[in-house]
Amino acid sequence: VVTRDDVEKSLKAKWQYVKDKEQLLKDLCSQIEETGQRLSVKQGERDYWLEYKNVGSKTQANKIMNLEKDIKEVKDDLHRATEYYRNALKAVKEENDRLLERHMKLSKEQAPENAVRYLDKKSCREIEENEWLKEEVKIYQKEVSDLKASIQLLEEENIGLVTKLIDSRLQNLRV
Repeated sequence: VVTRDDVEKSLKAKWQYVKDKEQLLKDLCSQIEETGQRLSVKQGERDYWLEYKNVGSKTQANKIMNLEKDIKEVKDDLHRATEYYRNALKAVKEENDRLLERHMKLSKEQAPENAVRYLDKKSCREIEENEWLKEEVKIYQKEVSDLKASIQLLEEENIGLVTKLIDSRLQNLRV
């Protein structure tokens, strides 16, 4: 015999079972919805990457190629600028060396004049006499050179005359 308590227990158990199943169904529905959302997000990512693969990667590849071209152009410009500035620096150094050499030459030429300005009259007179003596030495050296040349000519002429004289005496002796 089934008693009322048994029926109530059975009904409570069924209600609890139905309630558990409904809760399970709700949990499953929320999990399905959550999974659907994740699937939607993943499909969006997949669509993005497929779009990137088909279009974006080509765009990126074009950007990379353009950047590589820009880098090459910048390197070429840098090389040209380096050469230009190297040549300009060389030219400036040469010009500075030339100007320095000219300045040194002028300084050397003006140094004696500047030194003479600050000398006393006696020293100035000695310097003038020294210059005059140098000129006189040059004149005498030229005269000595001219005299040596004249002497040599005269010696050659004398040798020629002596040779003729000896030849004529030899002929007189032979005759």
